[in-house]
Amino acid sequence: MKKVHIIFLLATALLPFTTRATEQTDLSDPILVDSLATIIEETDQAINVAETVTVNDTDTVPSADIATQPRPLSLNDFDPDYFRKYRGADFHFLKNTTNPAVEPYTFLQDQTWVGIPLFVAGMIAKGEKKAFRQDYNNPNTKIRLIKYNFHSEIDNYTQFSGIALTAGLKMAGVEGRSSWPRLFASSLASYGVMAAFVNGIKYTASELRPDGSTHNSWPSGHTATAFVGATILHKEYGLTRSPWYSIGGYTVATATGVMRVLNNRHWISDVLSGAGIGILSTELAYGICDLLFKEKGLLMNDLSIHPDLSKNPSFFSISMGIGLGNKHLTLPGFNFGIQLPDDDPDYGPDTQALELKFRSATAVGVEGAWFFNPYIGIGARLRVKSTPINGWSQFTEIERKSLKDIADDPDFQDAIKYFDLEIESDHITEFAADAGLYFSLPLSSRFAIGTKLLLGHSIMDDINVQGKFLGNKVDYDGDNNFFTDGDVVAYKEWDYIDVHASNSMKFGTGLSLTWAYKNSFSWRVFCDYDYSQKTYTATYAPFMYLEDFCPRLRSELIESVGWDPVQEFKSSANKHLHQWVLGGSLCISF
Repeated sequence: MKKVHIIFLLATALLPFTTRATEQTDLSDPILVDSLATIIEETDQAINVAETVTVNDTDTVPSADIATQPRPLSLNDFDPDYFRKYRGADFHFLKNTTNPAVEPYTFLQDQTWVGIPLFVAGMIAKGEKKAFRQDYNNPNTKIRLIKYNFHSEIDNYTQFSGIALTAGLKMAGVEGRSSWPRLFASSLASYGVMAAFVNGIKYTASELRPDGSTHNSWPSGHTATAFVGATILHKEYGLTRSPWYSIGGYTVATATGVMRVLNNRHWISDVLSGAGIGILSTELAYGICDLLFKEKGLLMNDLSIHPDLSKNPSFFSISMGIGLGNKHLTLPGFNFGIQLPDDDPDYGPDTQALELKFRSATAVGVEGAWFFNPYIGIGARLRVKSTPINGWSQFTEIERKSLKDIADDPDFQDAIKYFDLEIESDHITEFAADAGLYFSLPLSSRFAIGTKLLLGHSIMDDINVQGKFLGNKVDYDGDNNFFTDGDVVAYKEWDYIDVHASNSMKFGTGLSLTWAYKNSFSWRVFCDYDYSQKTYTATYAPFMYLEDFCPRLRSELIESVGWDPVQEFKSSANKHLHQWVLGGSLCISF
């Protein structure tokens, strides 16, 4: 009879699950929940009612000898989705529902503090920014990270993608962590805290933007906004339903920060600090709402508090490091290819070799891999590495003296109005994309050693000095006599000297140690090695201004000695690059 009673109670308890599709039972009804809890309690009592189990009419066996003991049931044994009415679209913005099966969060549970290291990394990169512009105090210098004229408005919209996707999922009836009122409160608090941080720092630091437009560069507000939305999506759906929500949200947020750099609106340091502020602000806001609302408005708990690297080594990461390796590059002197009839037969020799000395690089990247099992997977890495050049300003100053001598020549004093050089870029920026195999060796659920074998492509931006000339056009009579040709304006802007590296294939590997932190976050320290072979070419055009300033002199030189001064002189050298990057990563494990 006891067995029949137990089966009846279990069938009664499970009845709503079997009728949900046809009757749409409202299991969020408190009366039904209380009844279900009572049934579960009676079932537990029936299962554990005796200390012994009857085998025969006369024999008994102690319950401790039974191989499998039944575990008491509780409300948490059931899918939380069953404690609310199933529905499609949800537009009940003011309705505050609570799932009694969800445990309330504490303030510290919502804090990972991962935003602080990201913010500090931005401060470190900000301190190293002078390495990107050696003529930092020169008002004629315009330095930007990317020389190419990239421009896109999409980052003005992607910054809101995280919160838009969260709201869209919620309205579609995909339940997350919070009810509408609690989600509103947490989101508003997140953006409010972020705005206070960003604007307070922006207008105190007064950092000049790389395009020179305003003094409110650090930190990046667009990036902070994007990471607030990504973290809201992470908390509402990434932790409660699937980490792929977190991966998607943080990927788009990272892309927003990258585009702010490509648009020449922010330095890398601004983006890193903005990302840190976005994550930290959201975690603080959610923690405050935990203290205020307690269990009210909670619908789902996190799937897992600690990632298990022995089972889930897949990851998406944002990294920063220091690049080491090749320290110098020597380019042969430029051959002007001219011999003028003069007492000195070596007039117009090659110039001295061009020596470029590299400083330590700043490397920032994103990386991700999906593992088939705990040991092997496939993945890809995108990295931007900026290497400052020592001595570039010194070269420019030497050239400026030569230009000043020309401008001070009595024949040209009245004709030359402006003649100067402008450093366009004094560092080499490398963009690299790699893909390949990733390997993981779990030491425990919290620690894992990793390595990889990558094949990729490397593109390098130029280092460049612009020449600028403004004056009146002059004529030449063939007897070294120059005179102004009326009031005809001569203006020329050109690449005075440019150093370019060829695109190339690259091979990479590395070694890393990952520590699983909490809430799907992990920290990683790594040492990466990359090899590539590149051809560096310097293009030098110091006399290009003659094309507009004195075309007659140019024609005379071509006719008399067969030499055209308005041409580009080149020097090339091959270089085997062995590059190391030491750094750390913030990972989302899944």
